[in-house]
Amino acid sequence: MTPPVLAILLALIASSTASLAENSRIEISLPTDNDALFRGPAAAGEFYQYIERDFHGEKSTPWEGGRYGFVRNPVSTGQGLIYTRFHEGIDIRCLHRDARGEPLDDVRAIADGKVVHTNPVPGYSNYGRYIVIEHDWDGSPYYSLYGHLSEIAVSAGQRVNRGERIARMGYSGEGLNQARAHVHLELNLMFNRNFESWHNRFFRDPNHNGIYNGINLAGLDIARFFLEHEKRPDLTVPEFLAEEETFYKVTVPESPHFDLRKFYPWMVKNVSANAKSWEVSFARSGVPLAIEARSEPVAQPTLTYVKKTAINCTYLTRDELAGIGEHAHLTENGVRLMQLLTWPE
Repeated sequence: MTPPVLAILLALIASSTASLAENSRIEISLPTDNDALFRGPAAAGEFYQYIERDFHGEKSTPWEGGRYGFVRNPVSTGQGLIYTRFHEGIDIRCLHRDARGEPLDDVRAIADGKVVHTNPVPGYSNYGRYIVIEHDWDGSPYYSLYGHLSEIAVSAGQRVNRGERIARMGYSGEGLNQARAHVHLELNLMFNRNFESWHNRFFRDPNHNGIYNGINLAGLDIARFFLEHEKRPDLTVPEFLAEEETFYKVTVPESPHFDLRKFYPWMVKNVSANAKSWEVSFARSGVPLAIEARSEPVAQPTLTYVKKTAINCTYLTRDELAGIGEHAHLTENGVRLMQLLTWPE
């Protein structure tokens, strides 16, 4: 091979490698014109949609209730005020309205992906009208969800690009009004492709949204992800979740239907052909963080670790755990949700 030909081949390989590295980078943008999130804490009230709160007769409209996390339903305890209701996404305020006060903000895809679900019937979900888009990042599926829409402009199966208009902001869904129009945004992992049979086993209410029902989606802190990604453009979801604290661990039986470790192989910390069970680590939010093989079999989901705290886990988790310290245990709801991970067992 002559030197010029070798040089050309090396240049092509280098170009291809650079292209692959570029393609693996997550390109992500906010879904509306409201970019106050990036203007610092002082502008947070301009970004998050307020909620209406009545606490012991005192009414207020805190914007903090539009953030991600345990930000709603305050309860007084011996350890102080605890917020017990979890908000799985962020509520982004409306910027544009017509003369009648109706929201006009366009809602756009936060990243390239494929529309996998649209719910056009407000009464079929607390999200109201909503859209789910699947994003394939480094071989794993992630799902952005856009809720409370007034109009849906895309169809399931359609591919969309980052920044492409997919809907118009609205206030469809339970408990909203025109003044509180906003888009609810989530970025999720999925638990199990067999969700529908699990839901039919444990719930009487019909499931109108298939595997894209919110119960089957675990939302990460998308606002913090946006902010960290702005500072570190090469940030990946595994790197982001590695910074989360483990709050509890549950061991589940070995199962060929354990989709979580198939979808997100980066979670698996050790691989064993002789695994009899799997220990799954969770953040307080319920987002899974890590999976480890265990040689001891279990017949049903078993709580194996809880972070020490003087506060009852009833207040600290999404009804998955109850009790304090060594008396902490999985609730009935917690057992059922953990069964979803390996359903059908």
